[in-house]
Amino acid sequence: MATFLYKLGRLAFRRRRIVALLWVALLVSASVAASTAGDPPEDDFSLPGTEAQQAADLMEERFDGMSADGAEAKIVFRAPNGDKITATEHRETVEKVVEKAGGGQAKSAVSPFQNEQQISQDGSIAYAQITYGVNAMEITDKTRDQLKAAAELGREAGLSVEMGGDALFVEPDMGNGEIIGIGVAAFVLIVTFGSLVAAGLPLITALIGVSVGISSIVGLGPVLGLSANTITLAMMIGLAVGIDYALFIASRYRAELMEGRDREEAAGRAVGTAGSAVVFAGLTVVIALSGLAVVNIPVLTKMGFAAAGTVVIAVLVAITLVPAALGMVGKRIFGRKVRKANPETGVPAPDADAKPPMGARWASFTLRRPVVVLVTAVLALGAVALPVSKLHLGLPDEGNQPTHTTQRKAYDMMAEGFGPGFNGPLVMLLDQKNSDDPQGAGERIAEKVREMDGVAFVGPAVPNKAGDAALVTVVPEARPSSVETQDLVKDLRAKAGEFRADTGTAVLVTGLTAINVDFSQVMDDALVPYLALVVGLAFLLLLMVFRSILVPLKAALGFLLSVLAALGAVVAVFQWGWLAGLLGVEQTGPIMSMMPIFMIGVIFGLAMDYEVFLVTRMREAYVHGESASEAIVTGFKLGARVVTAAAIIMISVFAGFIGAGETMIKMMGFGLAVAILFDAFIVRMAIVPAVLALLGDKAWKLPRWLDRILPNVDVEGEKLAKYLDSQKAVDFRKGDDGDGGPGGGGGGGNGGGTPPTGPAGGQGAATAQPQPTAV
Repeated sequence: MATFLYKLGRLAFRRRRIVALLWVALLVSASVAASTAGDPPEDDFSLPGTEAQQAADLMEERFDGMSADGAEAKIVFRAPNGDKITATEHRETVEKVVEKAGGGQAKSAVSPFQNEQQISQDGSIAYAQITYGVNAMEITDKTRDQLKAAAELGREAGLSVEMGGDALFVEPDMGNGEIIGIGVAAFVLIVTFGSLVAAGLPLITALIGVSVGISSIVGLGPVLGLSANTITLAMMIGLAVGIDYALFIASRYRAELMEGRDREEAAGRAVGTAGSAVVFAGLTVVIALSGLAVVNIPVLTKMGFAAAGTVVIAVLVAITLVPAALGMVGKRIFGRKVRKANPETGVPAPDADAKPPMGARWASFTLRRPVVVLVTAVLALGAVALPVSKLHLGLPDEGNQPTHTTQRKAYDMMAEGFGPGFNGPLVMLLDQKNSDDPQGAGERIAEKVREMDGVAFVGPAVPNKAGDAALVTVVPEARPSSVETQDLVKDLRAKAGEFRADTGTAVLVTGLTAINVDFSQVMDDALVPYLALVVGLAFLLLLMVFRSILVPLKAALGFLLSVLAALGAVVAVFQWGWLAGLLGVEQTGPIMSMMPIFMIGVIFGLAMDYEVFLVTRMREAYVHGESASEAIVTGFKLGARVVTAAAIIMISVFAGFIGAGETMIKMMGFGLAVAILFDAFIVRMAIVPAVLALLGDKAWKLPRWLDRILPNVDVEGEKLAKYLDSQKAVDFRKGDDGDGGPGGGGGGGNGGGTPPTGPAGGQGAATAQPQPTAV
């Protein structure tokens, strides 16, 4: 792997203009495809294998023209000054509003005066029900404007009029998350590199990769069914990893230049070593995102594959476009001050008197106090993770909207006039094909449901035209997202066998609340298989990378600590309301059902990035002759600053989405940012060196039988060193010392000897491969 990437890096460096033109051509092609593609399809939010989905499919089949996913809107009216909504002047106003709202895409508009159940008992509040023949994503702006105009007509007449329902759905406000993230990333890169050109390189290459990825998603959307919502995750992940991967390769390139390599050789070595880490770090992210297919929810599967595709593009950009860009920037990879002080080489001269970088000093401290560092870090993450024990999962409803929105006002008015459960009624679908008395069966089932705890209202059974199915509306006493309502769904389903035995009728429970319950259950059921698949595959991958059992095991356990702590922080903010005002969280509620499995997938992949980048530097030093303790210090000396910069960049990209107006996006951005913060700065920077210090040489041991079975992917560049050594020997025989620069052969100290394969390999590697200066 390292040798192939070394050759690829040198080729991209030499043919930089061709490589750059190829990427520009790819970007233009993807952009053209995106601009000519049709509108992206709506999300197919289906739950295969669940009762709610089975009921929805049967409803669409048995009730002619009724679409289970057809959009709805409620227009809620309140009479002023304690008046009755049934008063003549108010009645006329309500009828005008309903008539105006019922045009366009509306299929039916039921006035409260057509159904007395739509008027509250005290007569002050009423609502109209508007149904549409299309789903919420197909509702046009003209239809929404018509709804708003109808509501304004009622307000002008003195009524309080608010609206709710999925017909009002609009694309969520994403805020300026990506702009904020890019701005912070630019600042961090300038501080890290000390050069505007060097700072701009990772940003530009990452933006090219993300643009290609997003344009491809848009272009393939109509063909593969990729909705606009898949772009959000792809943009977040693609931008973050794209900058990080370019940063790691550019940093290694600078380190190689400071070792005296010429520029082409430095680019080849940077791609051969850091590029190998990039490839395997990217593979862990791809595995984690693609593994979302295990959940068997189409919308999640598509989001995972789309985001994984952008990661693949980010890796390809890093190992081809980045070395080409390095060739274009030339000496400007270092700041003007360095170039002025060293005009011939443009590379800073080594400073023998410079004190060790902070990363090396921190590693040395950890080696002296590993138990203290380990216990402190674990206890800190454990304390933050405590709120997870109170985690309440669910899907947000209009009760979680900000209080100033019309949806929230309509929700509160409905709860006041009809009870909280009216905002999320359950629908019982009665399959009466095998019933001798369909009408009587429906009445008996409805009567039994009325006697159940937690039921506020049960409507009559409404049969279809064929008489082989009926719908019964059940209104819970509690609000839709409450535990009590979830329990009622389970109780109704538990009685299905009793209903069938008594009436010969099969009963299925659906409705938004039941769908939420099923969605949460699907998430729970998929969590363990998903975790086993993703962690298992990544463990095998890391086993090949590190040639160790304990290092991958430690990496996986550290990741679990990060995820639990991040979920604990999410619960504290979004469920309990801690710091909610500071983060702009206007309404607390249950945590989105997909959040745990989503965070496991994304964070596992990203956390392994830092594990691979940091620990491969340690293994590289260990393989080339250093002791276990020295390798830890070397790894931090060469990698800690870059990993810190990369983590800050990724945190800033995710944190930028906290400003989004949509609660789901805000929660995702906060959860990912906090998880990266915990994983990079506590797990990888504290727990990893402490555990490795306690393990010593045992950390790098692998049973011989397993070593023979596992393919050697050569991330630490051992085979690359042998290849370079053989090339140097050939050049020497030809009377050419090669172009590797000082120490460039990577071979033995006595002129081309085979480099060692372990810590006992002797002094040859130590003399031929001087330790790079920290960047």
